[in-house]
Amino acid sequence: MSKVDNEIKGRLALITGASGGIGSACARDLWAHGASLALTCFRNTQPVDDLAEELRKLDGEGRKITVHRVDTASAEEIENLFREIKEQHGQDGPDILVSNAGYGKRRNGILDVSLEEFDYTINVNLRASFLLSKLSIPHMEAQGWGRIIFISSIAAQGGGINACHYAASKAGLTGLMKNLAMKHGKVGITVNDVAPAMIGETGMIPDEKYVEGTPGDVKNIPVGRLGTPQECANIVTMICRTGYLTGQSILLSGGLK
Repeated sequence: MSKVDNEIKGRLALITGASGGIGSACARDLWAHGASLALTCFRNTQPVDDLAEELRKLDGEGRKITVHRVDTASAEEIENLFREIKEQHGQDGPDILVSNAGYGKRRNGILDVSLEEFDYTINVNLRASFLLSKLSIPHMEAQGWGRIIFISSIAAQGGGINACHYAASKAGLTGLMKNLAMKHGKVGITVNDVAPAMIGETGMIPDEKYVEGTPGDVKNIPVGRLGTPQECANIVTMICRTGYLTGQSILLSGGLK
C-alpha cells in the first residue's frame, strides 16, 4: 500500500488569477497551511503585489511568494511562467496547481456570441488549464505527488447565467479533469475541479444586486445568500489535503441546481 502523504506544508502552489476573489482567497488559505506561492495576474500586478506583501508580514517560515504577469490566453506566456518558476523557486513546476484564471463576459445567448468571443473564452478557460497541467505533471510525476485543481462552474452542467460558450469551456474542464485523474492517479497525482455558483465579491458577481432577476438571484438559492471566495478556498485546501479524492467535480452552489 502506498504511503499516505497529505502534507502541504513546504509545497509550492501555483495559483493563476490571484488578483482577487477566489484566487486571492486560495492564496491566503494555502499560505496559512504552510505552502509557498507563485501567483499570477493578467495586467495589473498591484493587487497581487499587495497580497504578497500582506502575506509576507505573517509568519512565512522562510517561504517564498513570487508574482508573475501572465496572459493565460497565450501559450508562450504560460511557458515563460514555468521558466520563471524554475528561476525563482528552483523547481521545474508546482506541487499544487490551482488553475483559477478565467474569462466570462456576460452574454445572453448563442446569437450574442461571436466566433472571436468563443475562441478567446475557450483559450482562457480550457486551453490554459491543458497547458498548465501538461507543464506541471512532469515535476509532479518525478516526485510522486501532485494536486491539480481546476476552478470550474455550475455552468459545466449546463446551468449558469452566461451563454453557451462559457458553459462549453467549463464542461471541457470537467472532461479534462476526469481523464487526467484516471491516467495519473497511480503516480500520486490527484485531479479535481471545484464548480462554484453565485460566489460574491468576485469580478463576475460583485454583489447580490448584480444577479437580481436572473436564475442566480439570491431568492432562488436555497441557503438564501451568495457564496464567498473563502468558502471556495476551503474546498481547494481540503482537496490538497485529501489524496484519496480524485476525479471529482465538487458543486459549491448553496443548493442551487
